[in-house]
Amino acid sequence: MRKKLVETLQKKGIVNPSILDAINRVPRHWFMDSGFIDHAYVDKAFPIAADQTISQPYTVARQTELLEVSEGATVLEIGTGSGYQSAVLLEMGVTVYTIERQNELFKKTSLFLPKIGYRPKKMIFGDGYKGLPEFAPYDGIVVTAGAPFVPNPLLAQLKVGAKLVIPVGDDVQIMNVYTRKSSTEFEKEEFGEFRFVPLLEDKN
Repeated sequence: MRKKLVETLQKKGIVNPSILDAINRVPRHWFMDSGFIDHAYVDKAFPIAADQTISQPYTVARQTELLEVSEGATVLEIGTGSGYQSAVLLEMGVTVYTIERQNELFKKTSLFLPKIGYRPKKMIFGDGYKGLPEFAPYDGIVVTAGAPFVPNPLLAQLKVGAKLVIPVGDDVQIMNVYTRKSSTEFEKEEFGEFRFVPLLEDKN
């Protein structure tokens, strides 16, 4: 079933072998609620706890592809969710820092990921809009929820040459990629429409 999923992703244009190999190795059914396990290798998003979703595998692969990172890179993930995106990055040999705003998900995933052998460098319960400045700069930042705007702290935490991959919009999001060209300059590109749950902000 995993091989079929990989073939589906290849047909949709994902060609990076390290991403495809990682998705082939990650047991996605471990990240699913019991009622959806039979559909774990279908290229669709499914509900998880706290009214969130586990992203469509194509979306995970595409965001990872747009990051343009390889083994040894350091990536900040905004929105740990089920932990599936973290697992894919970890399978690629990437060092992962990850932030989750939903306490229910944070408690569950922070116990679950190490239990199945995936160990992010740091898992934080906090406000993704602020990033994680104490470990910056990063070789890439990926946001796995829809943001109404691009948070400046995330741009500030990129290394020069690194990319922020972030879906921006309300009901439908446009996948934005910001590449840091210098201390003050960023290049923006857009890569089509996607649908994500909203990125929550701490208003306190």
